[in-house]
Amino acid sequence: MQRIQYHEYGGPEVMRLEDFTPDAPGKGEVAVAVRYAAINPIDWKIRDGMMRIMTGRSFPRGMGMDLSGVVTAIGQGVTRFDVGDPVFGLARFKQTGALGESALAKEVALARKPDEVSFEDAACLGTPGVTAWNGLIDKAKLNAGQSVFINGCAGAVGEAAAQIARMSGAHVSGSCGADAMDRARSLGMLKVYDYRVTDPAKIAEDFDVVFDAAATLSTASGVGMLRKGGTYTTVDPTPARFLRAMLDRRVRPIVATPRADLLDMLAHAARDDGFRLPIARIVPLAEAIALIAAIEGGQKLRGKAVVAIG
Repeated sequence: MQRIQYHEYGGPEVMRLEDFTPDAPGKGEVAVAVRYAAINPIDWKIRDGMMRIMTGRSFPRGMGMDLSGVVTAIGQGVTRFDVGDPVFGLARFKQTGALGESALAKEVALARKPDEVSFEDAACLGTPGVTAWNGLIDKAKLNAGQSVFINGCAGAVGEAAAQIARMSGAHVSGSCGADAMDRARSLGMLKVYDYRVTDPAKIAEDFDVVFDAAATLSTASGVGMLRKGGTYTTVDPTPARFLRAMLDRRVRPIVATPRADLLDMLAHAARDDGFRLPIARIVPLAEAIALIAAIEGGQKLRGKAVVAIG
């Protein structure tokens, strides 16, 4: 089979489309024939070696986290899936490999794909949906009627957060670029600000939850936007923020952590509430390296970049 992989940590130049022999699923793991994979910044952060303390030095390593496809084999102890089930979710974090014809995932990092949701749409839900849910529901304990501000509401995580917040009955505002404001309003956001014109920290309103999906708010600015008892969550979990979180219960850095119940809830939201992320471009596996390099180099897409594989 083929996948995009690399033999050393580094920039876009280390990626290769090569043949590989898939491993059999281990205990608690599922083998997936990948139909589609979605591209995320975490893909090149892992490849660059930014997380080598967790990912180690075993090569070659596959690229890609988010996938959809069909179960081809199950490991010992797997009870939630059978061969032939359509699924979506995240490949194993340490080994990744979604950008290939076959990938392994932990059982708890997959959900059954609803019939009403296409494979390409399902591939986009994993990392953004998990990150948004971790921040809003797990960390901030968001309740109906509360007010939420999403910094970066037009990115994948921001759009996922906006939809989850609305489905939770919250009142949602946010900031994004001027060209994306209409899209943000279509998601049911009450107020949308152009970040180039309005500094979110100077908005004359306090919020129950501030979700920094763009990783551009300082901790001081995020906390300063809160009303009493509020929570500031950010997708930029720096050591300084973890230290601050130990001393200040208002600060909650996010480390995306998939769980079976969480992925199942995202599946239900996609089936019953129309939870989706827009797709900007779909390319075949042979063109994926060039697309990853372009996005990593600064090319902007108004939606997710997806790779068609199976």
